[in-house]
Amino acid sequence: MIMRSEMDKTQRLVTTALMMSLVMLGTIVFRIPVPMTQGYVNLGDAMVFIAVMLLGKKYGTAAAGLGSALADVLGGYAMWAPWTLVIKAGMAFITAVIIEHGRVSGNGNENNDGKVEIKRPVQPALIAAMISGSIIMCSGYFIAEWIMYGNPGAAALGIPWNIGQASAGMIIALLVRRAMPRLR
Repeated sequence: MIMRSEMDKTQRLVTTALMMSLVMLGTIVFRIPVPMTQGYVNLGDAMVFIAVMLLGKKYGTAAAGLGSALADVLGGYAMWAPWTLVIKAGMAFITAVIIEHGRVSGNGNENNDGKVEIKRPVQPALIAAMISGSIIMCSGYFIAEWIMYGNPGAAALGIPWNIGQASAGMIIALLVRRAMPRLR
């Protein structure tokens, strides 16, 4: 017989692996090449935000960083995998921290069973969290491209594309959140 805490750990691990796979697939399957930067835009950011809303800080960050880095390795951009691991994990972590701090707190959160309900973040706090995570992502790739290409002008070409990718990711994640009440 599996104890409740073991089952919770197993379920959390399986969900983390599933979200890592979805981050990877969102990054690889839905990509649009950007000739100016030799990179691509994708829907992986939507999966990063969903992973954070579903799994929280620790496991959401792991799913985001590892899934995105794996996408780079499998998608032919292995030289970007270390950068992506750090950047996407940072994006997820900052988003999760702000979501956690944006939670509504106060008395009267108990339901009829006497259990405390977890309140969803206030919408502006969630949007601020995603914007902050997106700033981390855009800044991180700017710095990485500057180092990789040796030219800040070339690195700056990717900024509008990263902003567009992050914006699409936020919109998709908010739509999915509306459809799935279990998301934070």
